[in-house]
Amino acid sequence: MSSVDHYENFPVASILMPKRLRKPVAAIYHFARAADDIADEGDLPNEERLQQLGEFRAELARIENKETPLTPLFQNLAAEVHQHALPMQPLYDLLDAFSQDVMKKRYADFDELLDYCRRSANPVGNLLLHLYEEATPVNITYSDAICTSLQIINFWQDVAKDYAIGRIYLPQVELAQYGVNEAQLAQGIADDAWRSLMKFQVARARAMMISGKPLGSILTGRIGLEMRMIIAGGLRILDKLENAQYDMFRHRPVLKPFDWVIMLAKSAPY
Repeated sequence: MSSVDHYENFPVASILMPKRLRKPVAAIYHFARAADDIADEGDLPNEERLQQLGEFRAELARIENKETPLTPLFQNLAAEVHQHALPMQPLYDLLDAFSQDVMKKRYADFDELLDYCRRSANPVGNLLLHLYEEATPVNITYSDAICTSLQIINFWQDVAKDYAIGRIYLPQVELAQYGVNEAQLAQGIADDAWRSLMKFQVARARAMMISGKPLGSILTGRIGLEMRMIIAGGLRILDKLENAQYDMFRHRPVLKPFDWVIMLAKSAPY
């Protein structure tokens, strides 16, 4: 899945985002969305996908060198990067993650998955903290935990969807450890072995999310509420996975109106 899809359950972000930040956030989102579409959509051969992502890297280099990008997408991004003094590395990291999605379909262990999340998810939080002018080392550490957890939650939510396009984000060593094979994913079998595996995955994602929770009280005002809602949303999806007995093949968890009421109730300052 993409670096931006893990926000699909959190539309509150656009509602609570301070007005002054909506334009730069939109520029970042459109960049990430376009790159993700290159990596995932249509029937292009992998070489063509990688070539197009390479053209995106060339546009980022133009921004970095204070040159005018060739396309409106990157001209808009350049204006926001320069106005808000945004770092370029997170943008390059996102492109690296999208390129990896084109070629890499399996992850040997959790460290490999974390490295992917470091480039596919964490850059989004990093850029937002720079926009908020809150990008301290401590805040970035909390943000990385939240973003990685959101990405992993999205993976577990979308096991079947990802398998349908040939991707498995569950670490291979952990599949073997719990006695789950790819044929089981193909058939959507949620037996005891599967539930034990996913109970472990959900507990780890929850612990990671909770480790980042202090950011929800460090950030103030609307952006603090937004962060607390995002955290509550991620934890709510994990609750729903548990309630579905980890059978996301037949009961993919999504947030419904009543969930937003519960999340808001849990989003008072910590």
